[in-house]
Amino acid sequence: MSWAQDIAKLGRLDEQVPMSAHTTLAIGGPAHWYFRATGIHELAEALRIIPLDIAILPLGRGSNLLVPDHGFDGIVLDFGELSQITVADTTLTAEAGARMSKVAQQCATHGLAGLEFLATVPGDMGGGIAMNAGAFGQQLSDTLLSIQILHRHGEIETFQRDQLQMIYRHTSLPKKSLVVSSVFTLNIDKSEAIRERMRNMRKQRSSTQPLALPNCGSVFKNPEGDYAARLIEEAGLKGKKIGHATISSTHANFIVNEGGASCEDVLTLINMAQQAVQAKFDIRLEPEVRIMGGSA
Repeated sequence: MSWAQDIAKLGRLDEQVPMSAHTTLAIGGPAHWYFRATGIHELAEALRIIPLDIAILPLGRGSNLLVPDHGFDGIVLDFGELSQITVADTTLTAEAGARMSKVAQQCATHGLAGLEFLATVPGDMGGGIAMNAGAFGQQLSDTLLSIQILHRHGEIETFQRDQLQMIYRHTSLPKKSLVVSSVFTLNIDKSEAIRERMRNMRKQRSSTQPLALPNCGSVFKNPEGDYAARLIEEAGLKGKKIGHATISSTHANFIVNEGGASCEDVLTLINMAQQAVQAKFDIRLEPEVRIMGGSA
């Protein structure tokens, strides 16, 4: 295809790439095309070239993503090369492919407080912005100043935080737009004090979450005033296994892949948890994980 040949000049383009190798759940069939642009402007040019009837899937680390077993019949845009982090005074700018843990490390190095929780959150900044990632009572919207997005036709536009209607695990973005960078304004603190808070957060996370097995992080958003993990456990599903996927016995809001789990295994557990919690508590759990090709 001529369009594929054209975007291949702007980065690396592969075909039939297994998504199980690019998601933290280690699940997912092949993507028809898999493209890694060399920079933001190359990505913008690629968007202008890719036909509008081709489905697009932006990808960071794949930490909040469930891909069907049959794969994705479109083009995955891997943000791995868009990973630059810059600091000027109390302002930090991160491209969408920057790891959240790396951003936290840079904050500590420069004595900037406000994003310590990122040390415990898997994934990259673009996805983090899209879902207003958070932990330990903090979220990205607390310190966000602005973002840059790419529209589907390749235009770059800047949005201020108050234009984004950011709430718990949600950011209002223009339809089909991609976050490519974000700017934060932070507070000055001692580097060692920041690192100590990060260590304490990581210690708490590692003691309460099943991080040794492939997982997608929290499967469900916490209902207001409650915790999804508590509701699932009270519904009697902690440790429930379907195929090779299990609702973790360590943390009931995690589903782990014990080796060879399928997307259908995970979807079955998600639906089971929703139905059990609905029946027992009359609460509908809303997925936090992004489910490609449908919703639970």
